[in-house]
Amino acid sequence: MAVDLSVSYRAPATARAMAEAATRFLDSLNPAQRKEATFPFAGDERYTWNYRPTQGGDSRFFDRNGLRIINMTTEQQQLALALIDAGMSKRSAEQARWIMELENVLREHERADGRIFLGVRDRELYWFSIFGEPGGAAPWAWRAGGHHIAFHFTIVDREMVAATPCFLGANPAQARFGPHQGKRALPEEEDLPRALVQSLQGADREKAVFSAEAPPDIMTDAYRSLDRFILPRGIAYSALSGEQRDKLVGIVKHYIGRVADEVAAQEWDKVERAGLDGITFAWGGPVEKGAGHYYAIQGPTFVVEYDNTQNNANHIHSVWRTFDGDWGEDILAQHYAASHS
Repeated sequence: MAVDLSVSYRAPATARAMAEAATRFLDSLNPAQRKEATFPFAGDERYTWNYRPTQGGDSRFFDRNGLRIINMTTEQQQLALALIDAGMSKRSAEQARWIMELENVLREHERADGRIFLGVRDRELYWFSIFGEPGGAAPWAWRAGGHHIAFHFTIVDREMVAATPCFLGANPAQARFGPHQGKRALPEEEDLPRALVQSLQGADREKAVFSAEAPPDIMTDAYRSLDRFILPRGIAYSALSGEQRDKLVGIVKHYIGRVADEVAAQEWDKVERAGLDGITFAWGGPVEKGAGHYYAIQGPTFVVEYDNTQNNANHIHSVWRTFDGDWGEDILAQHYAASHS
């Protein structure tokens, strides 16, 4: 049965809040700033993203476009962050602010460890970009990104919202010293899946744990398109006990809950309609805390992927993506088909 995308993506309150926040942000910019912050909706720039730091001239790292927080006034910075507040849940908006602050924490950790990073660690090195005209009849989008943050929202027909790719990471995941010693970033992303894999016994655990060693990073990387066959499958939802099924559902809902409640409700509805039995959970690495570890959750419509292996398993990469809905590809296809019919 065909899915009515105009219903399954409909989030008018969130779309309106983001359009208003984006407009206030753009109205605060001078011409030079606006030129840096704005892009046409069409073209490849909207699909460009990464979660790595910038390190000028080094091809292993990534240069970004958009207006940086460091080039904004205090008021403009608040307006930029208000855009995150409009699209993300309260929990994730607070996490994003802490992840930005972690750049300064990471700088001190690297200094104490004698590690050399040739770039700059700064909580103001995050970029904001607007694509198209916010709130208009034509599709528009916004992006916020930098080291360990990548948010992408696409808005179609004024009220349909696509919210993936959605990436959050942290280094250090737990501060080792200083005024924030012991504070953790993204604790549920680590703790909830570990509780699930530790609850599995015997053959079920063998099925879920695909490797004794975790891969060095998320396998989907920052690729524009998702490969349905790149990730390990692990154990299926249908093979789990009732309590274990609840744990798996809790993890998926936690990732979907990164975005505003109205959008998250629509995303969970799509997951349910596609069928929970098709969801799989795979774990890589030891199940005990402290060692490098990885997991992947895949359903008919989505992927969740997490890796924590770098810096002595104190460095998180985690992402939620959708097969057909990244960058609003499915609702855009429907929109353009309708406009040319």
